[in-house]
Amino acid sequence: MTLDATKIRRDFPILDQIVNDEPLVYLDNAATTQKPEAVLQTLMDYYHHDNANVHRGVHTLAERATQAYEAAREKVRQFIHAKETAEILFTRGTTTSLNWVARSFGDAFVEEGDEIVISYMEHHANIIPWQQLAQAKKAKLIYIDVTPEGFLDMADAQRKIGPKTKIVAIAHVSNVLGGINPIEELIALAHAHDAVMVVDGAQAVPHMPVDVQALDCDFYAFSGHKMCGPTGIGVLYGKRQWLEQMEPVEFGGEMIDFVNLYDSTWKELPWKFEAGTPNIAGAIALGRAIDYLNAIGMPSIHEYEQELVAYILPKLQAIEGVTIYGPQDPAKHTGVMAFNLDGLHPHDVATALDMEGVAVRAGHHCAQPLLNYLQVPATARASFYFYNTKDDADRLVDAILATKEFFQYGAL
Repeated sequence: MTLDATKIRRDFPILDQIVNDEPLVYLDNAATTQKPEAVLQTLMDYYHHDNANVHRGVHTLAERATQAYEAAREKVRQFIHAKETAEILFTRGTTTSLNWVARSFGDAFVEEGDEIVISYMEHHANIIPWQQLAQAKKAKLIYIDVTPEGFLDMADAQRKIGPKTKIVAIAHVSNVLGGINPIEELIALAHAHDAVMVVDGAQAVPHMPVDVQALDCDFYAFSGHKMCGPTGIGVLYGKRQWLEQMEPVEFGGEMIDFVNLYDSTWKELPWKFEAGTPNIAGAIALGRAIDYLNAIGMPSIHEYEQELVAYILPKLQAIEGVTIYGPQDPAKHTGVMAFNLDGLHPHDVATALDMEGVAVRAGHHCAQPLLNYLQVPATARASFYFYNTKDDADRLVDAILATKEFFQYGAL
């Protein structure tokens, strides 16, 4: 299928608005994506027609809600090619998913002297849980280097993943550098040392096909709001062999089998991890977002975004004074582009771009260790999705040029 971004944009009503007297160009998709009308309508339909708690009632609304909620779990399973729905846990998002692994798997299997290996390019959500685990267990936290070109240093990975490694946790795609990490190679390396592999897929699942069985990862985490779904819903995939041995980290209703006065037993997978009333509407709407993405085709989305990168990256590189972080080859760079403009703070750049109607992110992007490693306090970041166009890319370039001229010569 040939992707027609101009036509697709009509499905996203938020994109059709004026910001600071300019048509909006939304380029903050790494932070959160916009939602198509179909997803918004699914949320409304649930609350208008099916609002009831799941797994508990036998009345019609409860049965409809439960059916839709579990159907969404099956859609997730198919989308990432998990073996069974028991391996699909609904969470609040990637952050919660990674914390569950650290607290549950980590508490059960990590011991004093073990090593946990991550990298300098990780999001805080894939750093702090492992810091806390290492401190609690007196384990050692080890960082894989990043090459000057912005790639994960695989030679360093081979040196640092060894017989003491218990967990390797790496982002599939960096939310700052924009490179795709060699996850399959890392998984094979981890498994060769009997370590488990945890993948932060927040920036990968929305943009490319992902097959967790083909990857052979042990855990894979991602968020709904970065893939056209609502906020507050995410997924943790885990191999059954691990989930069966792990204890829940939240307790209460919904996840129990029997509750006695002094002890309790848990439901079978996946429900033993999902305490309390879940984000029912969010899960159902995430399922609808998956339907929407499947209708376009994840291979088509990935191909189109790479075309956008091939178009915009050379244009940004050609602007004097602009530094692009991460791979410089468009074929090795995703639609996440962190950059700085010489002599200007990224917040000033982002504010100036906003005055041109162009929405980008500025700051450390929840990746302070990486920016310290790069020796920059912050960057601006433009991040593209399949509803962005080459016109959006041109607007970004024009806005950067206008910003540069303004700060050099004053108002035009």
